[in-house]
Amino acid sequence: MTNSVARWPGSTHDASVFDNCGLKDYLAANDIGHLLGDSGYPLRSYLVTPLSNPSTPAEERFNAALVSGHMVVERTFGVLKSRFRCLHKSAGCLPFTPEKSAEVVMACMRLHNLCVSRNVPLLEAIEVEAGDHDLPVPIAENRDGQNRRRDLIRLFE
Repeated sequence: MTNSVARWPGSTHDASVFDNCGLKDYLAANDIGHLLGDSGYPLRSYLVTPLSNPSTPAEERFNAALVSGHMVVERTFGVLKSRFRCLHKSAGCLPFTPEKSAEVVMACMRLHNLCVSRNVPLLEAIEVEAGDHDLPVPIAENRDGQNRRRDLIRLFE
């Protein structure tokens, strides 16, 4: 995990956190690729989201590829929660102040990176349920994002 921030409460929507990070501004100013987002994120030229109602085989393939790529992120969270069970909802909640809980989360991410760099095996994996994250919030799409997504969909024709 290369860019981790634990300063917002767990109830804060992922898109709101992203909207307040420097990475968003950097990507908006530099055309260097695409981030994959789910339907809870705003469509932008640098942030690609799925079509809500795909109507062609190419759009279906595009959505499937996007979901497949997004699942890599979900599996990463699953590995983190498996390695540090205190982060999984089955453990209840961290019995600390919000500030101390944020420090615990960041420490777990640093330790996870150390384990990955040293090839420490994961002893037992737990599944991350699809409902572990926020529900999507309808967000207006912008023209640059629509054009970029249309260009990407053409690759699936």
